[in-house]
Amino acid sequence: MRLKMLAASCLVIASSAVAAFADPTGTYQVQGRNSDGGGQYTGAVRVERTGETYAVYWKIGNDEFVGTGLGAKFVGDRFQMGPASPDDTAISVGYISGKNFGMAMYFQQPDGSWQGIWTFGGSDKAAYENWVK
Repeated sequence: MRLKMLAASCLVIASSAVAAFADPTGTYQVQGRNSDGGGQYTGAVRVERTGETYAVYWKIGNDEFVGTGLGAKFVGDRFQMGPASPDDTAISVGYISGKNFGMAMYFQQPDGSWQGIWTFGGSDKAAYENWVK
């Protein structure tokens, strides 16, 4: 019982710390690692709330990517998915890249940065990306 109470207390503290930052909108520096052995990359990403969704714009080198996202936030002991909100601590993004598509998920970290994982159509691998304001 003590272990359950301790775990619940830690969960509330952790979700409160992240909620203090919340809101994925803004401009970030991006650092990532490609899944295909292409190495690391850097760039910028801008996230805007556009009604019930997010518009996400990446600029990596000379390449630009455009995505649309939905939000989620921690409510009690679970994530609640829904329309974009300033309280979101997670976003799911579908994006296009040339003639291909991809999907990504990002979760806000206690320091206000965002950690993500992404893949693209036809791939059997995952890649990682971090956003820092």
